[in-house]
Amino acid sequence: MSRTGFYWHERCFWHDLGAIGVFSAPGEFLQPQAASESPESKRRLKNILEVSGLIDELQVVKPAAASLTDLLRFHTPRYLDELQTGDKARGGNGGDCAPYMPGSWAAATQSVGLAIAAVEAVAQGEVSHAYALCRPPGHHAEADQGRGFCLLGNIPVAVMRARALGQVNRVAILDWDVHHGNGQQTAFYGDPDVLTVSLHQAANYPLETGSFDEQGEGAGLGANLNLPLPPGCGLGAYSYAMEKLVLPALEAFNPELIVVACGYDACAKDPLGKMLLNSQAFATMTAQLKALADRCCEGKLVFVHEGGYSEGYVPLCGHAVIQTLAGSAIAVPDPQNDEIAAWGYQALQPHQQTLIDGWCQQWEQTTR
Repeated sequence: MSRTGFYWHERCFWHDLGAIGVFSAPGEFLQPQAASESPESKRRLKNILEVSGLIDELQVVKPAAASLTDLLRFHTPRYLDELQTGDKARGGNGGDCAPYMPGSWAAATQSVGLAIAAVEAVAQGEVSHAYALCRPPGHHAEADQGRGFCLLGNIPVAVMRARALGQVNRVAILDWDVHHGNGQQTAFYGDPDVLTVSLHQAANYPLETGSFDEQGEGAGLGANLNLPLPPGCGLGAYSYAMEKLVLPALEAFNPELIVVACGYDACAKDPLGKMLLNSQAFATMTAQLKALADRCCEGKLVFVHEGGYSEGYVPLCGHAVIQTLAGSAIAVPDPQNDEIAAWGYQALQPHQQTLIDGWCQQWEQTTR
């Protein structure tokens, strides 16, 4: 029996943002087009798992949608009421660039349900690792509003539920989506038992959050770590950041469970990010986290799918991650992996090293 669970549901692919393209709202001179956060990148990931045969090595689960009780662990009643009311009418906007159409409430609660089931299964030892193919994404959603294509906080709700039920106490959350993981940050900013780490492109989205200086508050001071990398970072910068600061911070925290907000928009093919990663980079980071989880938390590791807007390249990145997570020999070729790796500026640049080294020194002082 496979020790890696795969959580998905067709309902998640039916979430509709309307025809807004790469913009936050339609306009007089903006010809309607499909939204950037479309189902295709996620559906194609599910499809490539089927075609390669990797899905047959996984425990495939289609869990129930999240309950209102669980959603209220993180979200305010007012916000949930507004979402449900809009869903029954003509749709609306959850807050900041979080549009939705009728039917999105069912998709969003189903998406949270995937994260809940994945976290619960790993926390209770039913599987060693899990991958939840969530949509809509959730790492930007805050307690009282949706943001950046995210309506509900998939990871905050799942982690809060698991902790409330006594399934786990200390949790580390690593967000490597190219955009700042503000949702997890706000959810646990004052909590010393949840370490939130975000490795993202500086000042992309949201513009006002994600600086290194945001390190938690009160009892949670030192339990929030942001690494806002400059645009143009590639394999060298990400590898250096992981080895010098991200992995040591996670291990020092000594979590009982590690959750990854797994966005693929730091890939070189993404239209909403300006980073240079290839599929192998995501596989390498997965292997590093898997080894770390084996050392510090009995291998308990959950991946929750977040952003990634290249319909053609996300499936290759996702397959590489899930193959690594499952320890499978089933691989699919990435025809651009080596080409991307050979691009200029893939090596660690001096300004990138100086920035990361500075963060390391400051973080050591914060957590000493």
